[in-house]
Amino acid sequence: MSSSEKLTIHCQDGYSLSARFYPHQTELKQALPVLICPATGITKQFYNSYATWLSQQGYDVLVFDFRGIGESLNSPLKESTASIVQWGQLDIPAAIDALISKTQAPKIILLGHSAGGQLLGIVPNYDKVAKVVAVSGSTGHVKNLKGRTKLLAPVMFNVIFPIARHTIGYGPTNAIGMGENLPKDVAREWAEFCSKPGYVINALGKTVQHDFHQQVSCPITAVWSSDDEIATEANVKDLLRLYPNASTQMIELKPKETGHKAIGHMLMFKSSHQNLWPIIEQQLHA
Repeated sequence: MSSSEKLTIHCQDGYSLSARFYPHQTELKQALPVLICPATGITKQFYNSYATWLSQQGYDVLVFDFRGIGESLNSPLKESTASIVQWGQLDIPAAIDALISKTQAPKIILLGHSAGGQLLGIVPNYDKVAKVVAVSGSTGHVKNLKGRTKLLAPVMFNVIFPIARHTIGYGPTNAIGMGENLPKDVAREWAEFCSKPGYVINALGKTVQHDFHQQVSCPITAVWSSDDEIATEANVKDLLRLYPNASTQMIELKPKETGHKAIGHMLMFKSSHQNLWPIIEQQLHA
């Protein structure tokens, strides 16, 4: 028997998202289901092993592809009008409602990876989120990046993306090992949001008219790694400061202390790092 089922999520604007639901595989289920919101350009399949493991811990889990990504790309990529703002204003709200409808739970736990944990402040139904666990969650402000990414990001944001927008019509991130190729407006917003502190607040008064950061009061925990070149300590703090009325905490993981050569921005959800999974689950359960 399959441990998951395919679902279609219908957004308020009529856009359809591809999702997978993982029902709990234990006699007793956890009180609240978990919504996994992916990182920029990362498909739901990336989280399959972790979602399956969570279901074995008693959670109902929903994972989906943001519009313009993976199986939620409903047109040729260069024709996609998807944006990060739409991910927060339309996709995440629809996924929250779909998970609540599926499980009849009063609220959900949002487990966001990178961008997936950075958008609650523009999610209209934020009050249906009981807590947020933001894995590698930060604002990604270029000034606070480290290592190779600090060198690569300005080239990607200021050279590759603008040229590609007018030549091929999308952000060619796959060629540089940064996930799926991105719809042009996702690439443009990513560059804009990371150019200044605060990430999505840079869209306020422009493409975002309703700001809920002040209203969010659920607990928010950021789990990050000391060798993460994007979610650095400064950028994690930059994200958490956006929620002044939420109880926030930071949990730093160090590769050597957890038996790994590296954790970085992407490896926490890999089977090779499954000894870290209970650390994340502990925050879901707390």
